[in-house]
Amino acid sequence: MRAWKCWCRAALAGLLLAGAAAHAYEITDDAGSTTHFERPPMRIVSLLPSLTETVCALKACDRLVGVDRYSNWPDAVHALPQVGGGLDPSIEAVVALKPDVVLLASSSRASVRLRELGLKVLALEPKTRAAMRRTTRQLGELLQVDGADSLLQAIDAGVQQAARSMPAAARGQRVYYEITPEPRAAGRGTFIDELMQALGLVNAIDADLGLYPRINPELVVRLNPDLIMASQQSAADMARRPGWTGLRALRLGRVCEFNSAERDILVRPGPRMAQAAHLMAECAARELHSKK
Repeated sequence: MRAWKCWCRAALAGLLLAGAAAHAYEITDDAGSTTHFERPPMRIVSLLPSLTETVCALKACDRLVGVDRYSNWPDAVHALPQVGGGLDPSIEAVVALKPDVVLLASSSRASVRLRELGLKVLALEPKTRAAMRRTTRQLGELLQVDGADSLLQAIDAGVQQAARSMPAAARGQRVYYEITPEPRAAGRGTFIDELMQALGLVNAIDADLGLYPRINPELVVRLNPDLIMASQQSAADMARRPGWTGLRALRLGRVCEFNSAERDILVRPGPRMAQAAHLMAECAARELHSKK
């Protein structure tokens, strides 16, 4: 079986080299670094879940040889070696996998060391819908595959469909979206904020607080949002925060609690963004339209 897999990988590499991809090319990443490729990479380590998911959505999951501990979709990646966290991976484990390229976040501290060891690295960290679109096209170019544009069209169509499903009564509602229980919120300008806008919702967090600000709980009391979106872990603690029992959203039960699988979809700017929009739309319709 192992010999068969090796033969298939070699055959695929040969086909790629014999076709349109048989030419050298360069990719410039979000850090401004340009990397030269003689051929499409066949051994890829991905250290960011959204990048892992995009590689698979572009039908190149079989080229992944290792992932970070948080990459858990699609199911095919569960069998891959995990090399630690995206920000602090095991350098030795990454090197041992002999990757043709390592994909990681531009905020990762590992990029410098990996490059020093002679590995090719692409730092890509989409934080907005526009950045997600750019990253998807960059990965399509890296892999030398078609499908990036059709994937983006499908995502856009899915988001538009979710927007059309929103009842009029749910539009214009002010939403507090909690990313982590510190609490840390999704601020203006993030892809989560952009999805809210696409659905006709309003982010309750002020623009001057930054993309993912750590929030003083008293601020949320003053904001008094119409709807709260959070993970089940965050939602379980909210009633114990000083003053939060008086929040309109808590009093009326207007809290969307997402399980861990749903949270992963919602916080990853990748190919499942349309699913994220539908989760938000279904939540807003259910919690705001039915609980007046």
